[in-house]
Amino acid sequence: MTGPVHIWHPFTQEALDPPPVMIERGEGAYLYTKDGRRLVDGISSWWVNLHGHGHPRIADAIANQARLLEHVVFAGFTHEPAERLASKLRAVTPRHLTHVFFSDNGSTAVEVALKMAIQYWQNMGEPERNRVIALDHAYHGDTAGAMALSADSPFTEAFDRLRFPVLRTHSAYCYRCPVGKTRDNCDIECLERLEDLFAEHDGEIAALIVEPLLQAAGGMIMHPSEFLTRAAEICHRNGALLIADEVLTGFGRTGTMFASEGAGVTADIMCVSKGLTGGFLPFAATFTTDEVYRAFRAADRTRTLYHGHSYAGNPLGCAAAVANLEIFETEPVFDRIRTIERIHRERLPLLAKLPLVGDSRMIGTVAAIELETDGPGYLSDMRLRLYNFFIEHGVLLRPLGNVIYILPPYVIPPEELHRIYDVIGGAIVEISEQ
Repeated sequence: MTGPVHIWHPFTQEALDPPPVMIERGEGAYLYTKDGRRLVDGISSWWVNLHGHGHPRIADAIANQARLLEHVVFAGFTHEPAERLASKLRAVTPRHLTHVFFSDNGSTAVEVALKMAIQYWQNMGEPERNRVIALDHAYHGDTAGAMALSADSPFTEAFDRLRFPVLRTHSAYCYRCPVGKTRDNCDIECLERLEDLFAEHDGEIAALIVEPLLQAAGGMIMHPSEFLTRAAEICHRNGALLIADEVLTGFGRTGTMFASEGAGVTADIMCVSKGLTGGFLPFAATFTTDEVYRAFRAADRTRTLYHGHSYAGNPLGCAAAVANLEIFETEPVFDRIRTIERIHRERLPLLAKLPLVGDSRMIGTVAAIELETDGPGYLSDMRLRLYNFFIEHGVLLRPLGNVIYILPPYVIPPEELHRIYDVIGGAIVEISEQ
């Protein structure tokens, strides 16, 4: 006798959280539930959707490719969708990033970057360069290496014995400044800790990894561009590689195609995923320079980067990603981005005046409102109350503890973005009165 298979949903606790909402279809900025409701997708379905649900160009590209070739091993083989995607990416990524390694999600893109950085120094005859510096509040994924790079949190606590040691430096968390400054009197003193780490571990640092300008899962922490610019300069001055984790920030989220570009920073390795396929399929890429690549190219097979996934270079994912990039070429995507930015600038100051609001901030299409509580954290009791309120009012938002954020698909109608702000204002007022 058999019964139904139970689905174990991510980041849920069945003893506490409501049952999952059954979604039947999506269109544009909307999700439609089985019981007849319409939700506006205020978080791009976990930060992946760029051009709206069901965009016909991407859907058609996947369907057409599926009739030709659904998959082939990518070790020793290639195919037209991969070659087209590499060419398309070459046109939009920083000029010096001339080599791309395909994988299947953001965590694995980071794992590839980590292994590239460590093995690069080994191949270069400097195996003692095997330490990595990461930021406070960092989050780089849920696989083992990515968890090690991520900050201590409820996501990682159960696996602390599996995590390798990582050096930590301050984040430019201006609202909760780690060195007690304010933006009025700040000269990015939080970077002094990074300088100290390089001095203390001279010749040991393989790489610094950053989420450029925006630490998302850590609480939508937004850095001044000077922080990234000077961190990159410190890293390169000390001979270490710079890894830019652009899994979220890539493809327009911060107002430029890549956040590093917005700060004028040159990374040695860059990771992308989430928006790469426009939100249709899991796919990822890790880019690097010719200098790094040459360290792996040799007659000695021990210098090979022995990393691969069964679905690496999947033709369907490649086709979706090509179509996504073609939408950037043929539709007014950055005009849509600027419209979202304008509405954020207009509405955020109004929310900042409400009770409980400690800080409001924005970068590109991302806005965040941090509420005053007994402390930040994903497990704040406020999270579930806010989430339920938003769903009841037809809006999909998933607060990060006491941080409410808006990260919509670029095609969201302006009136719907205004409605999201109205709903958030109502939620804050209601909670403040309880």
